[in-house]
Amino acid sequence: MEKTFDVIGIGQPCVDYAVRVPDMPKADAGCRVLGTSWQGGGVVPTGLAAASRLGLRCALISSVGDDMLGHYCCRDLLNHGVDLSQTRIRENSVTDMAVILSDDQTHGRSILYQPGTAKPLVWGEIDTDFLRGAAYLYLGGCGEIEKKAAQIVKSSGGEVLIDASYGQLQSYEALLPLIDCFIGSAYLYRSCFQNERYEENLRLIQAMGPNTVAFTFGSEGVRAVRGETYTEVPAFRVDTVDTLGAGDVFHGAFFYGLKHRLSLNETVRFASAVSAIKCTAPGGRAGIPTEKTVRQFLETGRIDRNEIQARIDRYARGLDDFMREDGRRRQYGTEKH
Repeated sequence: MEKTFDVIGIGQPCVDYAVRVPDMPKADAGCRVLGTSWQGGGVVPTGLAAASRLGLRCALISSVGDDMLGHYCCRDLLNHGVDLSQTRIRENSVTDMAVILSDDQTHGRSILYQPGTAKPLVWGEIDTDFLRGAAYLYLGGCGEIEKKAAQIVKSSGGEVLIDASYGQLQSYEALLPLIDCFIGSAYLYRSCFQNERYEENLRLIQAMGPNTVAFTFGSEGVRAVRGETYTEVPAFRVDTVDTLGAGDVFHGAFFYGLKHRLSLNETVRFASAVSAIKCTAPGGRAGIPTEKTVRQFLETGRIDRNEIQARIDRYARGLDDFMREDGRRRQYGTEKH
C-alpha cells in the first residue's frame, strides 16, 4: 500500500531549557550564564524534527499536557513540519521539562529532568490504520505499545528503527525480531560489551533480528553493520557548542539514508554530518540543518549559518516569543482528553 508518512514516531515530547555556562560550578559556588535557550526536546520528537527538516514526511504519536509547555512543544514540532494529528493534549496535565547545563570546558552536559503529569497514550488511543501508513516506525522505548505498533507496521510492509540509548541489551531482546535498524549509544555498548571487538559484537545483535546495527560513539565516530557490510565512520570535526540531541538528530537523519536507498557508509556519513552541524548550536534543535546545508558541508566543510542563526535567535527568545505570538491556546490538529 502507498504510505502516507515516511516516518511515524512514538515518544514523549518535553521542553528543554538549555543553559550554557563556562564550566560546571562546584558545590556552594556559582558562575555566570553565557546563554539560554528554550527548545522542544525528547528523543523521538527531536529525531522526527530532524527527519522532517531534511524533507521527510513525519508524524508523532504521543501526548502533552494542556499547559504552556505542552503548547510550546506542539508549536515547535509544527515549525519543523511534524504532523501532530495523533498527538493528544491532556487536560489539567503538566508537560515534561528538563534543565540542561552545558559547559564550554568539557562540552558535556548535565540534565535535570522533571517528569510531567500528562499520561502517555494507552493502546486503545492509538489509531492502527494511521500506523499502517508508516514506511518506517521510529521507537524510543521497548514496552508493550511499541511491540504492538511494530507488529502492525511490519505486517503492513513497513520497517522499524529503534533508538536504544539506555538500559541493558536484555531490555530490547523481546523486540529485536521485529526491528530492522537497531541504533545504540556508546553507553549501551559499554554496558553490554567490555571489549572493542566492534564488528563481532554488532553481529551478535544482528543475529537476534535487525539487519542493520549501529552504535554511535560521539567524537569517536560510528560503527555499523548491514547485511554482510561493516563500516567505521569517523566523527566530523567542528567547533562544538553543545552535544545535546546529537544522537537524536543522527537517528532522524538515518531515515534520510533509508528513504533514499543510500549505502550503509553513505547513510552513516550523512547522519554524522547532520549530528556534527547540530553540535555547532545550543540545544537539541536550533542547529538541525536542511538537506542543502548538509550537502554543502559534505562537499566543502563549510556550514551555512543563516537559517541556523535565525533559529538560535528565536529559541533564545523562547517562551516570551511564544506568549507574544500566541496569546490564545490552539488545538494544533490535536485532540484534548
